[in-house]
Amino acid sequence: MAADPGELPDYAERVLDVTERIPPGRVMTYGDVAEWLEEGGPRQVGRVMALYGGAVPWWRVVRADGVLLPGEERRALEEYHAEGTPLREPTGPAARSAGHIPRVDMRRARWDGGVDGG
Repeated sequence: MAADPGELPDYAERVLDVTERIPPGRVMTYGDVAEWLEEGGPRQVGRVMALYGGAVPWWRVVRADGVLLPGEERRALEEYHAEGTPLREPTGPAARSAGHIPRVDMRRARWDGGVDGG
């Protein structure tokens, strides 16, 4: 039986719900979201975000290394700056070249899902 086209799969709804709970200025990795849900893995969460994440703060779900979503770096950086998300600026002469994109500072920005935002 096919699902109603306007209806999200249950797993997708849960992933998007977790994404909406992440406080501004904080992030979770794809794996963190899967762990929080106790279901799926980073790839499944990534697939949900790719298909349905446009309606939620997608920039708050990131790769574990803090690298910004390819092709969406500028939009993500705008959101990170607006929210005060900690970023790691490039270091060294080669890394500081024009066009280098910072990463999310995972040590400072990662949210563990706690009620206190920390």
